[in-house]
Amino acid sequence: MSDPVPQAWLTIVGIGEDGMDGLCAASRAALAAAELVVGSPRHLALLPALTCPVIEWPAPFAQGVAALLKHRGQRVVMLASGDPFWFGGGATVTRDLARDEWIAHPAPSTFSLAAARLGWSLQETVCLGLHAAPLDRLRPHLAPGRRALVLVRDGHAVRALAQYLARLGFGPSPLHVLEALGGPRERVRKVAAQALDFADIAHPVAVGIDCAGAGPVLPSSAGRQDDWFAHDGQITKRPVRALTLSALAPRPGELLWDIGAGSGSIAIEWLLCHPANRACAMEADPVRALRARANAASLGVDRLEIVGGRAGHALPGGPMPDAVFIGGGLSDTLLEQLWAQLPAGVRLVANAVTLESEALLARWHGTKGGELLRIELADAVPLGSRQGWRARYPVVQWSVSL
Repeated sequence: MSDPVPQAWLTIVGIGEDGMDGLCAASRAALAAAELVVGSPRHLALLPALTCPVIEWPAPFAQGVAALLKHRGQRVVMLASGDPFWFGGGATVTRDLARDEWIAHPAPSTFSLAAARLGWSLQETVCLGLHAAPLDRLRPHLAPGRRALVLVRDGHAVRALAQYLARLGFGPSPLHVLEALGGPRERVRKVAAQALDFADIAHPVAVGIDCAGAGPVLPSSAGRQDDWFAHDGQITKRPVRALTLSALAPRPGELLWDIGAGSGSIAIEWLLCHPANRACAMEADPVRALRARANAASLGVDRLEIVGGRAGHALPGGPMPDAVFIGGGLSDTLLEQLWAQLPAGVRLVANAVTLESEALLARWHGTKGGELLRIELADAVPLGSRQGWRARYPVVQWSVSL
């Protein structure tokens, strides 16, 4: 199938701090033929005076999409920073367009320019856009020896980033503050996060983080220590959580329903498995729901959706899940509801501690099949002058595909 799009009415032009001098021939031709140019005030200021009408893109960015679509059919140029499809607005705009309506001419991204200045290998560097996202998204990537390039809104955000790193124990991390890369105002300065005192940081700005320090590092395997999660005792403990995640078998881009979420530890670890994963946690207790949301945010997975409601009353709306975990509220009613509403192939895992819940899972296992696992753990504890084993409550786990 041919890629050219001769009838495209919208041209997305990536522009850098070098303005017109850095544009390719196709971008220059699109601007020369444009009947309308749309862009932020900063981008428009990078160009010489235009002879066609100009519209400034509003803030927040999403508000400009509807206004842009009103000009469908005109020859429109939309200006965007560097590569419009790498933490840029390109995907937001083209989501509402057919593929033959638009064409794009990217310029070097800020990430590419930053890597070229610092000599960092991009494929080995975490790249994040934190213009409108919380700094906590960095949390899973903070480990000595790791590098990250982050785009931030302004100088205030750079200072907040430095304070965030210092608060977590990564204050010695060298920060490379990269301002207005690729243009006449370009400046690159280096300082330890805990010593940053720049008062004149210019927009646009990116920061290269060469992570160092003695802060706690979030493990990358399932079954993180329980103290990573704030909880009131309502938490799937670490060894059982590891076995539960193994049974749930998360795959990239999948959606989990975590029913009776408690601290949210299962849903959060599901999200930590892959950046494209999604999770919806059901928790009837509002205090626990707030705690689960805070746990998710502090561990860099603020995309966790929390819904109220008691298990067995109403299931979450929206798309159907790929997997379901029942950590609380287990009942015949809930299982019957899930079997009636969920499509075939959904993976279900349920954990039980009480004799009544064990009997329920044994009965459903006898009817629906799957795997029934009894998990018995014991901890070494002092016994007089020696050590002995103290058994935990056993957990019965049922895993099955609908």
